[in-house]
Amino acid sequence: MRVVDLDQLGSILPGLGGADPRVVVSGNFAIPRAVLAVMDASLETFRLCLLNAHGSIPDREGITLETVFVGAGMRRSPRLRYVPCRLSLAPLLHRTTLRPDIVVVHTSRPHEGTVSLGIEVNVLPAAIEAVRMAGGTVVAQANARMPYTFGDAVLPLADVDYLVEVDEPLDSPPPVPIDDVSRAIGDRVAARVKDGSAMQLGIGAVPDATLHALTDRRGLRLWSEMFSDGILSLDRAGALDTSWPLVASFLFGSPELYAWVDRNPRVRMLRTERTNDPAAIARNPQVVSVNTAIQVDLFAQANASRIKNRIYSGFGGQTDFIVGALHSPGGQAIIALRSWHRKAQVSTIVPLIDEPLTSFQHSAVITENGVAEIWGNSQTEQAEQLIEQCAHPDVREELWEEAEALGLTAR
Repeated sequence: MRVVDLDQLGSILPGLGGADPRVVVSGNFAIPRAVLAVMDASLETFRLCLLNAHGSIPDREGITLETVFVGAGMRRSPRLRYVPCRLSLAPLLHRTTLRPDIVVVHTSRPHEGTVSLGIEVNVLPAAIEAVRMAGGTVVAQANARMPYTFGDAVLPLADVDYLVEVDEPLDSPPPVPIDDVSRAIGDRVAARVKDGSAMQLGIGAVPDATLHALTDRRGLRLWSEMFSDGILSLDRAGALDTSWPLVASFLFGSPELYAWVDRNPRVRMLRTERTNDPAAIARNPQVVSVNTAIQVDLFAQANASRIKNRIYSGFGGQTDFIVGALHSPGGQAIIALRSWHRKAQVSTIVPLIDEPLTSFQHSAVITENGVAEIWGNSQTEQAEQLIEQCAHPDVREELWEEAEALGLTAR
């Protein structure tokens, strides 16, 4: 390993990876922005591959943006190359069609011959293994602010070619207020969670509201692809089973959360092919998987990926956790969403989705209006519950007419 500064790295990069190298970097809220800025200035062309890009990233002629999960930083780019893939299988791509020439990771400062990937493990171990097998290059942006986390996050310095030390704040998601609708949905989800359940939730007002409503539970466990600040309220309330590790693959959160996970032996950061393996998920008892969608139709099919044929996000881990939860003893796979889309001013319960599907056949669909029990009911019963329990009252009569046309009603 060689320690270099940013200027030195800028002179080294043009000699790495060929004319159009594929560069895999830490994504989500761990984007190594200092090194990316140097790369943007030093390389005329390259392929930038990362998950769920937030904020500003290099995006110009000469750069191809690649991802299996689209974030706001890539969503409207004309240079986006979206590769559909379940998140559990995304690491395999780095050994096949998305083989990296350079991997840039955002890490902690070195400690006893290692650094930690901190808040973003995800597909990075697989990318590092692939690039080293191919004789490529690993660059670590070692940040004094990055927490040191354990598990698959620990990276030996022997696997790093160049290390650049920085001291800059980590990105955090903007706070999302919990409004009355989110609180109502969260309360309905929480009512289905028993003591000792293993939770998987995402980020946003509904997951936060759900966690706030679970503070009176006991023995809760976490097996999730990610977690955020809501876990802190559960910990303070004594709701968590402290004898089991909190398992995740990446984190979104505030500086308080990042400080809490730093060298916390209860937090186990694992690579995506472990956290999102449906068989591994299913080995946890009473998994409650809570995901959201853009639309749910009367056949209980969910679209969480596209808006009018434009890619919005991707499969992510939704398909992995739905399958895992359904096979877990006592498990549930829940889709939780508002009944009315505030920006588009349309119903989120629709007759028939005409976009590519993300998932289907969940345990239940929950909105602020009620709960539709999906699992074990006939398609007619499912449609009836989606209309009467979940849909916005203003569209129920119209949905009944559509259900009749689709053969989903005995009316």
